[in-house]
Amino acid sequence: MRLDLDNVTKVYRMGAVDVPALRGVTLRIVSGEFVAVMGPSGSGKSTCMNMLGLLDRPTTGRCLFDGADVAALSDRERAHLRNARLGFVFQSFNLLPRTPAIENVELPMVYAGHFERARAQGMLERVGLSGRAHHLPTQLSGGEQQRVAIARALIMKPAVILADEPTGNLDSATSGEIMALLEALNREGITIVLVTHEPDIAAHAKRIVRFRDGRIERDERNLTRAAPAGVR
Repeated sequence: MRLDLDNVTKVYRMGAVDVPALRGVTLRIVSGEFVAVMGPSGSGKSTCMNMLGLLDRPTTGRCLFDGADVAALSDRERAHLRNARLGFVFQSFNLLPRTPAIENVELPMVYAGHFERARAQGMLERVGLSGRAHHLPTQLSGGEQQRVAIARALIMKPAVILADEPTGNLDSATSGEIMALLEALNREGITIVLVTHEPDIAAHAKRIVRFRDGRIERDERNLTRAAPAGVR
């Protein structure tokens, strides 16, 4: 698995004003990496995540998935690829509030047209929530809600998890638990791309990409963490 941005720009139109979010970004994410994307507010890090996750289209440049340019894909085809190969985790959890945890986990399977209750239960067990399957999100702590979101991200067996500020609404102890879970998933071979503005969260990654003003300012290995096999 490989995700590439090739000289990508993104310009948003705000009334009569053009607002550049990305200014010629070239980035490669390969299988087995754990990458933290950092930068101040407005630096382009979340826009970069949206490009990697096929949630947005570049103004210029190319987005490639396993070496294939995705520009020619329809919105439906892009949605199918996202659901089948990518898992998403967000700061606000994005759970359906009146839906039990297990049914929130099942949503990607529903979109794909098949249903396996045992598989969803297994994912909740994997994130330590086997006894909370029938609780509503309002009956769960923030950390438990994020674990449900991670179980939902895992349900389609993705090659990559894209996590945008996944600890932003959590206390430090719960944040540590979520990061330990992401590290464990990475050790199993799942590629993790994590957007954060917190240095202590980025320290869990094996590579740190720093954005400023829509450009990559630095791209460096985290020398305190071992690189995955085959990644340089």
